[in-house]
Amino acid sequence: MRRTMESPCSQPPLPVECLSRYQRSKMPNLVFLLILLMPTMSSLPAAHCDDNNDDVGFHLTLTHVDAGTSYTKPQLLRRAIARSKARAAALQSLAVASSPAAPVVDPITAARVLVTASTGEYVVGLAIGTPPLYYTAIMDTGSDLIWTQCAPCLLCADQPTPYFDARRSATYRAVPCRSPRCGQLTYPACFQRVCVYQYYYGDTASTAGVLANETFTFGGAGNSTKVMAPNISFGCGSINAGDLANSSGMVGFGRGPLSLVSQLGPSRFSYCLTSYLSPTPSRLYFGAFANLNSTNTSSSSPLQSTPFVVNPALPSMYFLSLKGISLGNKRLPIDPVAFAINDDGTGGVIIDSGTSITWLQQDAYEAVRRGLVSAIPLPAANDTDIGLDTCFPWPPPPNVTVTVPDFVFHFDGGANMTLPPENYMLIASTTGYLCLAMAPSGAGTIIGNYQQQNLHVLYDVANSLLSFVTAPCDII
Repeated sequence: MRRTMESPCSQPPLPVECLSRYQRSKMPNLVFLLILLMPTMSSLPAAHCDDNNDDVGFHLTLTHVDAGTSYTKPQLLRRAIARSKARAAALQSLAVASSPAAPVVDPITAARVLVTASTGEYVVGLAIGTPPLYYTAIMDTGSDLIWTQCAPCLLCADQPTPYFDARRSATYRAVPCRSPRCGQLTYPACFQRVCVYQYYYGDTASTAGVLANETFTFGGAGNSTKVMAPNISFGCGSINAGDLANSSGMVGFGRGPLSLVSQLGPSRFSYCLTSYLSPTPSRLYFGAFANLNSTNTSSSSPLQSTPFVVNPALPSMYFLSLKGISLGNKRLPIDPVAFAINDDGTGGVIIDSGTSITWLQQDAYEAVRRGLVSAIPLPAANDTDIGLDTCFPWPPPPNVTVTVPDFVFHFDGGANMTLPPENYMLIASTTGYLCLAMAPSGAGTIIGNYQQQNLHVLYDVANSLLSFVTAPCDII
C-alpha cells in the first residue's frame, strides 16, 4: 500500500535504526567511502521540523536535454530513441525485480534495480541552500529522490554548476538515522547516527551520500511567485557517476514519500510540452498554478480525466487503466488483458515524462501496425536509420492521397486521449520515411512524452487523478 507523506514532527521516532545490523552489513562499500566525509556530516546539527506551505504555487521552465546542441534532426531523433530504449528496459527490469516471485537478493543488489530509472528528457531550474545556489536537475516522474552533487566530492560526474557545499549553507541539516525520513528510503543505511543512501539509475547514473534537509527555492520568473520551501529532504551526493545530461542532479516527481510533489504539498503538478524539437521551452506548473481550466481553448477538445491505478509492486509509478486504442473511428481488436497489471506486478500502462517515444505491449503494437498498414495506402517499410520499424515512404507519389488518422487512447472513466498525426508519426530520416513513433514492448506499455506534446497534463496526486486537455504549449 502506498505510504502517504506526513510531517516528520507528527510521527514518533523509529524504535531502532533504519536497518537491522544484517542489512547494514550488506552496504559496506558506501559506509567505508563515506567515512572520509563524516567530520563534515557529524558537525551539522540534527534535522528540525517546519511544515511546508499548503498554498505553495509556482511555475518553472522545462528544457529538453538536447536543447541548444548542434545535432541534426536525425541525430536528435536517434538519441531520443536510444534513451527511450534504455529507459523502457530499466522500467521493465524494475517491474520484474519488484514482483513477489522475484528471488530474494541482498540490499545492494536490490537497490540497483528497485530504484532503477534512467536519464530523463527534461531539465528544470531550482535553487538549494541559504544563500541559494542555483542549478538544473533532470525532472523524473519515474523516481522519487531529489539529489545533487555535493562537495567535498570523492567521485562526481561533470556538471555545469558548482557542487553544493553544505558548509556554506545556514539551513543544511543532516537527517538522523532515527528520523522517519530516513526510513522512507528504499534501502537506508546509517553511520554515526547519520542517514546515508545509495541509488542506482540503470546503467546511466548513480548517487550515494547523505540524506539531508535543506531550503529549496522555486519560481520567480514571469508571473510566478518565488517560493522558499524549508526542510525538503534530498540526497547530498558525494559519490556519483554517469550521465547527468548537462544537469547537476535529479528531481523525483513520483508518488513516493520522498519525491518533491509528496514533500512540498499540495500534491499536484502539471506540464505542457511544446512540439518535439521545438526551440520554445516547455512549462512545469506546481500547486495552485497547476490548473487546466484556462487551457481549454477548443470546444472540440474538452478536459479529460482518468484515475491513477496503484500497482503494489511499483507504488511510485503513475499507472493508468487503458481500455483500448482506436485509429480514427475504428477501434482496434486488442484484448484488454494486454494492458492489465499482472499478478506479479509486471505489465500495465505507465505515463512517463522521461521516456521519449511510446512503448506498446507487443500484441497492442502489432494491432496498431496492422491498422496503419490498412489505413495508409503506401508500402510498409523498416527505417533502420533510427530504429523504428513501422514506416512508409514519404512524401507519397503525386497520384496517391494519404490521410493519416488520429490515434486515440481510451482510458477508464471515459477519458479519450486523441493524438493528431504529428503526435504519433514522425519524419524519420533524410531518406524520407513517415514512421510510427512507437515501439513494441515485451512487457508493459509506457506512454512517452512524444505523444504528450501540446497537451496540458495534470497529475493530481492527492486525488489520484490524471487530467489532460489539448493546449498551445508554446504560448500558455
